[in-house]
Amino acid sequence: MTSALAFLVLAAPLAFLLVAAVASTQRGARPAQTQLIGAIASWFGVAVAAVAGVATFTNGLIESPTIGIDGLGISVRLDALSTVMLGMIALLAVVIFRYSCTYLDGDDRHGRFLGWLVATIASVEVLVLSGNIALLVVAWVTTSLALHQLLLFYRDRRRAVVAARKKFVAARIGDLFLVAAAALLFHRFGTGNLETMFDAARTAPQNGWGVGSLEAGALCLAVAALLKSAQFPTHGWLVEVMETPTPVSALLHAGILNAGPFLAIRMAFVLDGARLATTMLIVVGGFTAVFASVVLLTQPSVKVALGYSSAAHMGFMLLVCGMGVYPAALLHLVAHSFYKAHAFLSSGSVIDEVRAAKVTTPKRLGSPVRVAGSVAVALGMYVVLALVWGVSLTDEPVLLAIGAILVLGTTQIVAPAMDSTGGLAGTLRAGMLALAVTTAFFTLEAGAHRILESITPTDGPRSALQLALIGLVVVTFGAVILLQVLEPTRTMSQRRRALAIHFRNGFYANALFDRAVGALRIPAPSTERPS
Repeated sequence: MTSALAFLVLAAPLAFLLVAAVASTQRGARPAQTQLIGAIASWFGVAVAAVAGVATFTNGLIESPTIGIDGLGISVRLDALSTVMLGMIALLAVVIFRYSCTYLDGDDRHGRFLGWLVATIASVEVLVLSGNIALLVVAWVTTSLALHQLLLFYRDRRRAVVAARKKFVAARIGDLFLVAAAALLFHRFGTGNLETMFDAARTAPQNGWGVGSLEAGALCLAVAALLKSAQFPTHGWLVEVMETPTPVSALLHAGILNAGPFLAIRMAFVLDGARLATTMLIVVGGFTAVFASVVLLTQPSVKVALGYSSAAHMGFMLLVCGMGVYPAALLHLVAHSFYKAHAFLSSGSVIDEVRAAKVTTPKRLGSPVRVAGSVAVALGMYVVLALVWGVSLTDEPVLLAIGAILVLGTTQIVAPAMDSTGGLAGTLRAGMLALAVTTAFFTLEAGAHRILESITPTDGPRSALQLALIGLVVVTFGAVILLQVLEPTRTMSQRRRALAIHFRNGFYANALFDRAVGALRIPAPSTERPS
């Protein structure tokens, strides 16, 4: 019965594929039939996700039989990770589809757009439900190809074509690495079934499996995850896809980019024992997180800043996966998805809201003592709540690093209030907000740990090199946040203006990527839109 339920969950993506088929037959500016059945399919997906969640909570891991051979073919895996991801995707699909029904109202290709939109959502749902490595690879590639059609919805816009070309090249390279990983892991384990792979990977070190197909497969998985999530130096396409309709940006940033961290969490038992793969996630993810978070502060465009923000968040999630704290990565993934969907879908009204608000902020003082005091306040909140939740501050250096980053984040809330002329009331409000954020982190992280404790490895020891790299990332984050806190109190010199220009252009890494993929040679498209 439970295995049959796993197959029935595929009804959610199949419903979206039915909508895509109907949309392909509807021409004109107002595809009413597509809108109606699309709305029904999106709410049906929410219901399916709810049933899957209850079944998983009741029965634990649920696997369907494999329609294929040697664990390769069509199979579904329902566990805590897949049901959380399916629920998240289903809720986002409801919002994004409803928004899309009115966003392009009157466009003569509205039906075609809705068709590719739901086809992309269906591919993502199959990806998170995959029970074997072959289906995961197929869904991974299909998601990217369907998204490519959405990125090229306005083919008469050169910037959209350039961004799609760069995304296409990076995605195909990532696909090759994922296919290579699948082949290596199948060779090592003799099956494509994910649970069988994970069971074998748990005992791999005891069986003497070291460098070889397991380590190489894990390394290929890490590269595929990094390329999928627009990590440095292939991040440029992500900040250039703003020529696409807003719902595409919301779906991309809130859903599809998460495939990288999802892959790392899903294949955690394979990655966790591979030192080279996890070190790559720490280095590339950590650097991208710092680099993109600094560059976004210099961007005058809201959507470009959001693009750099997404690259930074993806980098941080992959960094956390490299550190082995997979529950924190899942918590970040879900929170970022809903936040970024809202950010893009409401980006058009941001300017009006800012103008209407007319917010005036207190004058900053630039006092090192007050800034240091804000760090002490944030640190005190973290220590007290860690003790309340029974978290050891000394036994696990990786958790200590996560805590240090949390302290740095809450410092950004407290410092502008303490180091200003705003008075006691403003400082107390900022302190209460920082306390709420810290409390929410410990509460939600504990919940995520409880959810994933049976399907991800425990926080294992990291190598000396990895601990040194993690420490370097924390110190770098600290330096950047300190500069950000103090920046409003400093006068702008000519040298700093020049440096800001270089930061705004991302130190021209994107220009090098343009040259590498031939983006600069793409001619301006015809002004006529294809039918």
